[in-house]
Amino acid sequence: MIARNTRADARDRVLRSWVRVAAATAVTCATVALSATAFAVPASTTTTTTTPFTTPNTDSCPQKTQPPPPIDASEVPLPGQPTPSPLPVPRDPIGGQRMGECGLVLPKGAPPVPEEISATSWLVADLDTGRVLAAKDPHGRYRSASTMKIALAIVALRTLDMDKVVIGTQADADVDGTRVGIGPGGRYTNRQLMQALVMHSGNDAAHAIAAQLGGDEAAVAKMNEVAKSLRALDTRASTPSGLDGPGTAISAYDLAVLFREAMTIPLFAELIHTEQVDFPGYPADPKIPDDKDHPGFPIANDNQLLYNYEGAIGGKTGFTDDARQTFVAAAERDGHRLVVTLLKADVLPIRPAPQAARLLDYGFALENNTAEWIGKLPETGVHAVAPTVPLATPPTRTDDVGALGGEEVPHTAARLAVMVVGPILVLGLLLAAWRSFRRR
Repeated sequence: MIARNTRADARDRVLRSWVRVAAATAVTCATVALSATAFAVPASTTTTTTTPFTTPNTDSCPQKTQPPPPIDASEVPLPGQPTPSPLPVPRDPIGGQRMGECGLVLPKGAPPVPEEISATSWLVADLDTGRVLAAKDPHGRYRSASTMKIALAIVALRTLDMDKVVIGTQADADVDGTRVGIGPGGRYTNRQLMQALVMHSGNDAAHAIAAQLGGDEAAVAKMNEVAKSLRALDTRASTPSGLDGPGTAISAYDLAVLFREAMTIPLFAELIHTEQVDFPGYPADPKIPDDKDHPGFPIANDNQLLYNYEGAIGGKTGFTDDARQTFVAAAERDGHRLVVTLLKADVLPIRPAPQAARLLDYGFALENNTAEWIGKLPETGVHAVAPTVPLATPPTRTDDVGALGGEEVPHTAARLAVMVVGPILVLGLLLAAWRSFRRR
């Protein structure tokens, strides 16, 4: 009898311990869930929060002539080659006098800009009229990273036969940086190379395209000719892919100019709006023992704004250690189409895509509430921007955290239910079990 009572007491102690643990877990989970709910902010809102981050100050025009000093050796000229001089600064700012300002450039009476923007320089403009709605250091010189591929796309789409088949080379496969997966002996149409260039930012695709334009040096010269013809005078490409090189430069204003020009090419407008395509594989390398054929694979558009922002048209991403995060994108709302550009951004306090989303929201609000504008993208005699394309249909998401840092909001209620109700159910079951044992 004593042994039986001892076992019962031990069982009760264990059950009571389980109950205490379950109760503590329920309280902790509820606290965490409620905290997460309190701090979740939809991507499309312009509400700001207090953060330790301070947007870089450009009031003193620190990048008037050239980008910030590089942090690596990527811009050191090859032996025997001179160091490029900074590009001349036009006496009269391209786009109007206010485009020569270096700090925030806003219409009179405009509301404060969102505080989450880490981009050192940015610009929002009407894609169709070219009117600049808001900007920060619009003509400051920075680095482009892969957004420079837009200049290469303009040249290639107007020069190359998109149906021509190109054979991949080892030199394509060996390029530095982001690669889509071109392999030696693979057969690719120029259209597929353009998909890899624009959607997936493949530096190997940039190399294969540049080879058809006469090689890297010739392709860069053509890209710079396009920039000059568009009066994008802050721009100097140094590589076909946008990797940093001697003398590289671009401005937020110029990036908008290049993107607007590219949008006059229907295939470019189609490519930036394409979510996923199948890309060819390549054959086994006879020089590698036991190598097998490499099958094709799907590639997805790396612009997360395309999937997560209502009315998104498309855009282009970029990153290098020196350039940091760069981004250009466009969206449509209420009959207006806006372009936004970001240079030298960071992933704090939020990533570049949600920064662009906030600036687009801000620009659409300005477009609807004021007729005033602060500058103009140059008229180059180019035809109208490609007509509106159908808006993207976001693919089914398999994760519960969106790329914009705010898409988790629709899932918050479900997570809250799981985190709070789950432990409470466990607690209830344990209590029921305890009572059952007590009755025995």
